[in-house]
Amino acid sequence: MVDMESLRDEPLGYLLHRLTAALRAEVAATVLEPSRLSAPEYLCLRMLLPSPKSNAQLAREAQVSPQAMNKVVRELQDRGLVARPAAVSSGRSLPATLTREGVATLARLDPKVAEAEDRVLVQLDERDRRELRRLLVAAGGGVSRR
Repeated sequence: MVDMESLRDEPLGYLLHRLTAALRAEVAATVLEPSRLSAPEYLCLRMLLPSPKSNAQLAREAQVSPQAMNKVVRELQDRGLVARPAAVSSGRSLPATLTREGVATLARLDPKVAEAEDRVLVQLDERDRRELRRLLVAAGGGVSRR
């Protein structure tokens, strides 16, 4: 059992960093590395699942430079997981979309990611895990995105 009194003065950012680091390490070691995907590549696939996005949109959402995101998208294109049109009818943006292989890759990896999350959150029961997700979504909904 965690002594909540001893954690009262711990900054929330520090606690979130610890959780993020543990999740990232477990997911990378057990899911992504065997699949030859990096964490940024997996994140990009997840961001593209709901709808196509431009490189600038992906970069803003991931909070990385457009150049860094462009490298990630190019790697995913080379692997056949993401496609971008050669040209668009208006504007300069070439929105990236998931290919069938990209969608299939996420469908294969997401259950494994959930298992990795379960290993990290082993001390929380199912109710507490749902509550953690609810709180993170609620708290993150009020964050302004520049």
